[in-house]
Amino acid sequence: MEKLIELYKAYRGCEPHTVEQLSAQGSNRCYVRFTDVNGLSLIGCIGTSVEENRAFIYLSRHFCDKKLPVPEVLKVSHDGLRYIQTDLGRRSLFDALCNGRQQGYGQSEIELLQRTISELPRIQILGADGLDYGVCYPQPSMDETNVLFDLNYFKYCFLKTTGVDFHELRLEQDFRAIARDIARLDGSPLESAFLYRDFQARNIMLDANDYPYFIDYQGGRQGAVYYDLASFLWQASAKYPQSLRDHLIDTYIDALQKTLCEHEQSDAIEIDRTAFNSRLRQFVLFRLLQVLGAYGFRGKFERKQHFIDSIPPALDNLSELLQHSDSCPYPYLRDVLSRLISKSVPHHSSEASTSSLTVRVFSFSYKRGIPEDDSGNGGGYVFDCRSTHNPGRYEPYKKLTGLDAPVIKFLEDDGEITTFLQSVYRLADAHVERYIQRGFTSLMFCFGCTGGQHRSVYSAQHLAEHLHSKYGVRVELTHREQDIHCVME
Repeated sequence: MEKLIELYKAYRGCEPHTVEQLSAQGSNRCYVRFTDVNGLSLIGCIGTSVEENRAFIYLSRHFCDKKLPVPEVLKVSHDGLRYIQTDLGRRSLFDALCNGRQQGYGQSEIELLQRTISELPRIQILGADGLDYGVCYPQPSMDETNVLFDLNYFKYCFLKTTGVDFHELRLEQDFRAIARDIARLDGSPLESAFLYRDFQARNIMLDANDYPYFIDYQGGRQGAVYYDLASFLWQASAKYPQSLRDHLIDTYIDALQKTLCEHEQSDAIEIDRTAFNSRLRQFVLFRLLQVLGAYGFRGKFERKQHFIDSIPPALDNLSELLQHSDSCPYPYLRDVLSRLISKSVPHHSSEASTSSLTVRVFSFSYKRGIPEDDSGNGGGYVFDCRSTHNPGRYEPYKKLTGLDAPVIKFLEDDGEITTFLQSVYRLADAHVERYIQRGFTSLMFCFGCTGGQHRSVYSAQHLAEHLHSKYGVRVELTHREQDIHCVME
């Protein structure tokens, strides 16, 4: 950390006023927000791999030259393990879509998704122009070895745990056919573009005008455009209805045609939408097998309940996909998957409910007292939010709540509430994990503030979303003073 601070001082010419360590979301990279006395913030990164850092730094500078929405790398240490970049803010697309995942996607969430999916072709097509793939980490392109590794991961970590009978050699033949189809690099713009590799809502930041910026593309390489689209639209936690997926695919194709025209300097490039969707479904199949392999390993072998709970929706997505005749043009694999679905859905649905823990989260006003615990366990955690900056003191926010976008922006721009919640998350995570291990059934978290309207509502909503997303447990959320109650299952 001291060396990173020295790098910041070398760039800015002064000490940082505040230093805030950020959540790495499972990465081995350490991120820090430096803020000066005037409120200007920058992000510092400490990586463990020089090659991975070099890939991110090269790609960022290349994309910035192409005027693409990515962070600008401002200074790099001599050893290549640390760098300073611009700060894209605290609000990710994943955060912005919170209400959509729980209550259905409204017009505001759909507009954010449209804006994001329209930018994807630019980084895939324009970003690929002149890019040196030899710098990409850990390899320059999506090849058959990559694909076969993921398919065998599915076979050994998921398929074999279900008891479905299959012929190893016949399945291997279909796996090799999939690998050839997925990894073909024929030189065409759609098949030989920049493949982001980890294109998901957590890796998209939104600025003050809700314009999307991209981060964490250091694992990118050359590959087909369909992979990123499949990753984004078929992510299990997103819960996009098929009608919304279809709409976003059309939005993407429109943007892709426009980008290709810009790149090729042509006025008329028309994509065959039927052929595009057929090719896309092959990548959706591959992505679903990938994630089932991951869920099998993390759930069945590491016994992480969140991944066990993710299996049924992934199988539902697979079942829905197989209704298209062109989604799996591999006869033996289709037979195996059909038998897998018919056998595994009830098995995994039952297994997903093995954790009987219910987490109840409340927001409340201290003026009306702490919520009573009707579970008979005597209560749980109570967090006092009154030490953080109160938007209720300002006229524009007095009639709003912590669920409204202006209040959310106020709190996140101020930053005190997010620092407060980082400590809450660490404590809550440890407690939930232990309760699941011990088979307990009830846990309670309460957030109080003066009026039970702004800070406590924001905090309760975000903790509920965090625990449900990370562990898949049932969460009962109550905003007492607003008379709002919802269940996340």
